[in-house]
Amino acid sequence: MRALLRLPVALYRLGLGGLAGRRLLLLRHTGRVSGHERRTVLEVVERSGGGYVVASGFGPRADWYRNVCAVPEATVVVGRTPLPVTAWPLPRHEGEAVMMRYAERHPAAARLLCRRVMGFDVDGSADDFRAVGRTIPFVRFLPRECA
Repeated sequence: MRALLRLPVALYRLGLGGLAGRRLLLLRHTGRVSGHERRTVLEVVERSGGGYVVASGFGPRADWYRNVCAVPEATVVVGRTPLPVTAWPLPRHEGEAVMMRYAERHPAAARLLCRRVMGFDVDGSADDFRAVGRTIPFVRFLPRECA
């Protein structure tokens, strides 16, 4: 199972990140304890201000989330293009708005991710998605020259 979950990272390492399109990005970040480079593939929830917004679907205890909160300088790779970024955790009210916009653009994916991946009991209502947006942490990655 672990190998299957790491497959997207392997695609990026082989220079095949373009196959993932613009809905996924590779996050290269620094481990908060080890200081070593870590790599994680995440879904792009929203593109804004020349940067990208992602959600920590497994909550604030996800390693990548804790790492970028501790060391916000990172690099994202979308397709084959690396971009040095700074991570900015979003306040809950902004996370709520981001989740609402995502659910409007991708209603089926939003329901599936909320139910099956994140474990929320959602029926597809706006109130459900607002609650999810207030619960899970979101991070905006802005290009360093903009941050």
